[in-house]
Amino acid sequence: MDVTTKDDKGAAPKGTGKKAAHNKEAAAGVKPGAVDNAPSGPKTPPRLKTTYFSQIVPALMKEFGYKNPMQVPRLERVVLNVGMGEAIQNVKLLESASAELGIITGQRPVMTKAKKAIAGFKLRQGMPIGAKVTLRSNQMYEFVDRLVTVALPRIRDFKGISPKAFDGRGNYTLGLKEQLIFPEIKYDSVASIHGMDITFVTSAGTNDEGKALLRHLGMPFRT
Repeated sequence: MDVTTKDDKGAAPKGTGKKAAHNKEAAAGVKPGAVDNAPSGPKTPPRLKTTYFSQIVPALMKEFGYKNPMQVPRLERVVLNVGMGEAIQNVKLLESASAELGIITGQRPVMTKAKKAIAGFKLRQGMPIGAKVTLRSNQMYEFVDRLVTVALPRIRDFKGISPKAFDGRGNYTLGLKEQLIFPEIKYDSVASIHGMDITFVTSAGTNDEGKALLRHLGMPFRT
């Protein structure tokens, strides 16, 4: 309980009780009544992001003769896409795949819908048939790090990925046959085995530059 005293005129003196606390918070630039939830310190940047700026940029500048660090190709975003044709018959399979995609990436997926109707497949326009996630910045680097160091080595008889899946502009698409290579996914909780496409969008102008960037980021291309 706030206790205040009154002066000779019967008015409460300034600087007492809740009003004083309110004035102090306002003077300090803090929203009145707000709780200080600021983090104790700056968040550590992803390991792969630090490696990119400290090691990969100088290496690519030397390899391609770039004069300015801004010319060095960079990874702009990573897009994960799951297509579920079975969802036409069982929508719960798509819901399960979407949930798994969220677990893998740490980001809420967006449903993809059919652009046109196909009577032979009982497909209606606008029907949900897949899910996708677009990763950028720190989440992107963290995912790529986990993909190349943990997930890909879990593929049985893995001998590297194909170097031929570039689109001519330095972007690369990797196809995976099953989601179980990600350790976040538990086999007992899987409703169905499904694959996914992972597209790496870069700022490179050529396939050679894009491949060099991804190779330095740890992508294990077959030779």
